[in-house]
Amino acid sequence: MKYIATFDIGTTAVKGVLISESGNVILSKSETIETIFIGDFVEQRPNDWFEAFCRISKIFTTEKPAIEIGAIIMSGQMQDLILVGNDGFPTTNAILYSDARALDQAKKISQAIGEEKIFATTMNRFDGSIPFAKLLWVKENLPHIYDALHKILISSKDYVIYRLTGNFVADVVAGSTAGLMDIREKKWIGSWCKIFNIDPALLPDLYYSEECAGSITETASTYCGYLTGTPVYVGSGDAGATTLASGIFENGEFNINLGTSGWVACVSDSPMPKESVFNLAAIPRDLYINVVPFYNAGNVHQWICSVMANDGMKDEMYAYGNKLLAGSEPGSGSVMFLPYLVGERFPVIDTEIKGAYVGITPETTKQDLIRAALEGVAFSIRQGLNVIGKTPKTISLIGG
Repeated sequence: MKYIATFDIGTTAVKGVLISESGNVILSKSETIETIFIGDFVEQRPNDWFEAFCRISKIFTTEKPAIEIGAIIMSGQMQDLILVGNDGFPTTNAILYSDARALDQAKKISQAIGEEKIFATTMNRFDGSIPFAKLLWVKENLPHIYDALHKILISSKDYVIYRLTGNFVADVVAGSTAGLMDIREKKWIGSWCKIFNIDPALLPDLYYSEECAGSITETASTYCGYLTGTPVYVGSGDAGATTLASGIFENGEFNINLGTSGWVACVSDSPMPKESVFNLAAIPRDLYINVVPFYNAGNVHQWICSVMANDGMKDEMYAYGNKLLAGSEPGSGSVMFLPYLVGERFPVIDTEIKGAYVGITPETTKQDLIRAALEGVAFSIRQGLNVIGKTPKTISLIGG
């Protein structure tokens, strides 16, 4: 083996990087993925992920001989519901993590099992974005889809792994988001499924990220270009990969991720029993990731720069925003911005909440308004750090 093909099956794009055994980047490619918005529903087509993966892989195997590419490993968006039918193909679009259609089903599940029991076992709050609730939504609202189900998957990369190997797997990081995994035992809780006449056999097999999921089948080889028998590893849900890559391994080390949305994360040797904290199994087997997630981060930057720029300046809106920020002062002239443009999940889950400026006067300037928007995001992050309740020794910043 000389090279490893690595991928992230993300929300906006499928990204591939071909690296050498020593970690040098040989080639990188990215393909944009369409997200389908139908009212409040947020969906993607699983086959789009696989086809983009294959197109990038064909470029890799053209650049370097397939015999020299010795392994494939992926990360991907998690907390999705991906429905695979008896024919081996998706029965409908994947329901994404940001889709909270299953609020009523979440309430039913919480009432039947008990909120305290769910939290004590999964160490996470249960709401309409959780895959278990979404599965019950499908059962109740799309019975023809449910009746045709063979397996469900929780992460986008696991659908690609299935198409490559024929095996249905989930890593314990993404499994932590399903609402059905005992986070300490790293096992599915099949008895919860049975309460709602859901067959636990629909769930994929759970693995640790470093374990092998299978190998490229002969059929898959014709699509992607890798040799039959090339090992495919289980990999990790994106938050696990991001946390590992950010270099935090000990108490007091924090990571702040700023993409369209964002989060504050630290690692510890146990889940954190706070309702505002989302807990994930980490890639190192003896660690947990304690996360405070935000819906609003980089999207606020994009919005305020777009608003401030004139119509003819849209291509240069960030440069203009930076110019305004350079002339601003801390405190934003006592203007405060609540950055809840698309609802929020912290400090409370409220999909209907809206953003707002407070303290505008005749003296308020553009510089105050743009700085207040970003200070609002900064204070959300600070609030997340306060909730975790540990004094940071180091903080790493990553993201788009």
